[in-house]
Amino acid sequence: MPLSAPQAILFDLDGTLLDTAPDMAAALNRVRAEQGLEPMPFDEIRPHVSNGARGLLGIGLGITPEHDSYDGLRERFLALYAEDLAVHTCLFPGLEALVDSLEQRALPWGVVTNKPGELTRRLLEALEITPAVVVCGDDLKRAKPHPDPLLFAAGKLRLSPNTIWYIGDHERDIIAGNAAHMPTVAGRWGYLDGERPIETWGATVVIDRPEDIAILLTRSAENAASADAVDAK
Repeated sequence: MPLSAPQAILFDLDGTLLDTAPDMAAALNRVRAEQGLEPMPFDEIRPHVSNGARGLLGIGLGITPEHDSYDGLRERFLALYAEDLAVHTCLFPGLEALVDSLEQRALPWGVVTNKPGELTRRLLEALEITPAVVVCGDDLKRAKPHPDPLLFAAGKLRLSPNTIWYIGDHERDIIAGNAAHMPTVAGRWGYLDGERPIETWGATVVIDRPEDIAILLTRSAENAASADAVDAK
C-alpha cells in the first residue's frame, strides 16, 4: 500500500532508532554474574532487547513478574543499565543522516517507547538527540500495544494521527500504530524476537534498512505531487 506523505514521523526507540542492545546486554550479564551465572552470548540476548527488562530477565534468569525475586532483580538490572546506558549505544546506521534531513525539511519527528521515562530522557540527552516529542512507557497509564501513547504524541504535535508515520521493530509497535490509525512501517534491522514473522504483523510497509525510510519519503512526495497535478487539470 502506498504511503501518503507524512506531516511527522514517530519512532520506537530500542531496536528502531537506537541500537541499545550492547549496553542492555552488558547490564543483563552483570546481573547474571552477581547470580553466579556465566555470561550469555550477545547474539542470544539481542533479539529480546525490545521486550525490555521483563523480556531480558525472562531469557537471562528464567523469571517472570510472578517470581518472588523479580522486582528486586528488575530494579538491580535497571540500576546497572542506568550506570552505563550510553557506552556503546548509538543511532542505527543511516538514521543520523535521516534525522538531519527531517530537520532540514522542518518535518517534525519524535519517539514513542515503552522504555521508562528517566532512562529514555537520560539516554537521549547523553546522545544529544532532541526529538520534537517523547512519550515513554510510564508517561501514561497504558503503554504499547495500546494506542494511547501514539495518540498522546499526535496531540502534542497537534496533528491528526493519520498524517503521522510510526516506525517500529516489534509487533506491539504495529498493533499500537494501526489502532491509532497511523500508517505503520516495520523495520527488519531491529531486534526481531522471532515470535511471528514481520510480514504477518499487519504493517502498512515492511522495510529492510533505515535508508529505505528516505526512499519512502521521496516516493510519497512524488505521489502527492502527481496527485496534485492530476487535480489541477
